[in-house]
Amino acid sequence: MSARPTELTVAGHRLELAWHGPPPGDAPTIVFLHEGLGSVSAWRDFPERMATATGLGALVYSRWGYGASDPVTLPRPLTYMQDEGLVAFPELLDAAGIGECVLFGHSDGGSIAIVFAGSGLPQAQRIRALVLEAPHVFVEDVSVASIEAFREIYATTDLRDKLARHHGANVDGAFRGWNDAWLDPGFRAWNIEEYLPRVAVPSLVVQGERDAYGTLAQVDAIERGSGAPVTRLVLPGCGHSPHRDDPVGVLEGTVAFLRGLGLYRPR
Repeated sequence: MSARPTELTVAGHRLELAWHGPPPGDAPTIVFLHEGLGSVSAWRDFPERMATATGLGALVYSRWGYGASDPVTLPRPLTYMQDEGLVAFPELLDAAGIGECVLFGHSDGGSIAIVFAGSGLPQAQRIRALVLEAPHVFVEDVSVASIEAFREIYATTDLRDKLARHHGANVDGAFRGWNDAWLDPGFRAWNIEEYLPRVAVPSLVVQGERDAYGTLAQVDAIERGSGAPVTRLVLPGCGHSPHRDDPVGVLEGTVAFLRGLGLYRPR
């Protein structure tokens, strides 16, 4: 087996990648789409644990401006999640040789997964299921308030240093690209519910009961609007990152969901 690439050029930008489990062609691949401040390393060992638990492959990547990928040009457009789902992500699947896949998207990554799955693009036919962790399909007051508070924390605490462990020289671009967009008054009109009716594969929506960045109204909207069945997994005691707060609960819930779809290949 030839070595899998650890970086690819996608939409004109070099992106970092990491792989776990079997390669594409030997099994479907779970593609991990990170949150608004995420990266390959910020997932820690969770993708590897998921690949081991399911028997599927895993591809993890850092979007433009995150982790060790190329630096971003600021400001990000307010349509940055639609742009990722419609342009960069399908090109990534092609460049990485991904066939059958499951998308595991966290926060912004979940929203990007919805856009791509509902895009009608030919690459979207490769998707077999979605796992959406704390996704957003519209903007809530609680989201804006929490993101505004996070700006102050970034400016006055050691949060920047902690994030720099994952983003290096990209840290300020990663933070500002996300934070500035969400706090732009024009972003209050952001809404991707139009993509939901064209989502043609089952979804598992994972939401923490204590999520400070979104409520169950997001889950309700996805369940109401999706063109395919939606299973909800609401985890008590979890905030915006259930895979960190309760990794076993998310792993077990995802395995059960994929097993029900015939997408479980224990080794």
